[in-house]
Amino acid sequence: MDNGGTMDSEIPVRPELGAVVAGVDGSPTARTAALWAAAEADRRGRPLNLVHAANTDRRLMFSDAETVQAVREAGRELLVETASAVHERFPELDVTRELSRQESIAGLRAAAGRRGTIVVGHRGLGGFATLMLGSVGLGVAARADVPVIVVRGEAERPETGSVTAAVHDATDLEWLLVAAAEAHARRAALHLVSVWNVLTHVGRVATMLDDLDGVARRRVHRAKELADRVREVYPDLSVGHHVETGTSAPGILIDASGRADLIVMGRGRRPLGVGPSLGRVAHALIHHAHCPVEIVPHGFAAHDAEMRAASGEER
Repeated sequence: MDNGGTMDSEIPVRPELGAVVAGVDGSPTARTAALWAAAEADRRGRPLNLVHAANTDRRLMFSDAETVQAVREAGRELLVETASAVHERFPELDVTRELSRQESIAGLRAAAGRRGTIVVGHRGLGGFATLMLGSVGLGVAARADVPVIVVRGEAERPETGSVTAAVHDATDLEWLLVAAAEAHARRAALHLVSVWNVLTHVGRVATMLDDLDGVARRRVHRAKELADRVREVYPDLSVGHHVETGTSAPGILIDASGRADLIVMGRGRRPLGVGPSLGRVAHALIHHAHCPVEIVPHGFAAHDAEMRAASGEER
């Protein structure tokens, strides 16, 4: 049975986009990502923290003190150089530099805290020596408790004025509001895309196959419900939705990324809540999307709202 769950009638709180943390490693893609992160921080009115993970805690186990010191000095120079490039484009932006002693994933997660957003390039070198996708990039996206943006696409790509969110059912509303906040910050439209793969029903009981039209209608109804709930929270935001039929969800979303400034999707939990989860669609987008990809972990927006309420912050 195709069951998308139910939506709480209470209007959710708008998520607050936090400070931006950019991983710096000396590679061209990391530099591009740092400049993209600077633009993102500027849009949000938040500071940018440039982080280089020198991993000197581990290096001390097999290197002499002189080598470790040289690594740290190289990291400091890289941070200064990157900060200078950022200031050339965004002279008023509040930029901090952090040389982490930890390994890459731990260093970025620590710098982001509980409310920041991590930005990384799609491949790298240097201090993030294994920032080829499949290691640090995917590791951060799979394990971080905060949103992670992997910067892809051409550096000078013209803006489309659109943020795309890959949705599935009612449980997506929580992270979908982060996508809405991103669109709102950009003064862009938010476009919800739900992919319905008919092949997922092959092999099920005949009554299910006989009701494919009904399944399609329910998918469209769920997408509309999500769009309506977003409009309740962001009444001035242009929100569109549609259900795309095809046999490859990754392919459809990769194609959609070519018409977006940012594509956002949620990251669920593994069964029984064991370990990080990054599905095949997220993998495909991070490897092949035509624009930056944002992965929002399960429960992030709700947890952020709880922390803000506890500290007495305004909605």
